[in-house]
Amino acid sequence: MELPVTQDAIRQKALDLLTRRDHTDQEIMQKLMLRGYSKEAMQPIVQALVETGLIDNQRFAENYRHWRAQKGYGPLRIHQELQSRGVSPEIIAEVINMADNAWSVDARNLWIKHFKSCSPRDFKECAKQMRFLQYRGYTREQIEAAINQTVIPENY
Repeated sequence: MELPVTQDAIRQKALDLLTRRDHTDQEIMQKLMLRGYSKEAMQPIVQALVETGLIDNQRFAENYRHWRAQKGYGPLRIHQELQSRGVSPEIIAEVINMADNAWSVDARNLWIKHFKSCSPRDFKECAKQMRFLQYRGYTREQIEAAINQTVIPENY
């Protein structure tokens, strides 16, 4: 059901959504469509918001990567989530590569936090720990680096 509304009403609803948090242009379009606005009426408004910088997929992707990395998620998971939110592959690659060297450290810190630095005693436990990090979106190399590093004593 499409609502017969003015351009100002659509713009105001889009701005209301943007005051809560950053959104991609695709997210704004989806949310406005759910509220019954026609795609033809929304496109020029969303395009104008992109041109004025109120909608910025690059900024959204950087903030999203930072937020999800702080929550313990790795590059593969963040890549998939950004892709589902309509961020272009070029922006995703750029944003993921900005923190390229920190992913292994993040995986190690998450492993220490979750498993209390207990090295796996057998294959089954190692597989469990690897699955956990894999679910969080880390690559095989990052997982192996996180689990295989030796813990340096604090008084070293």
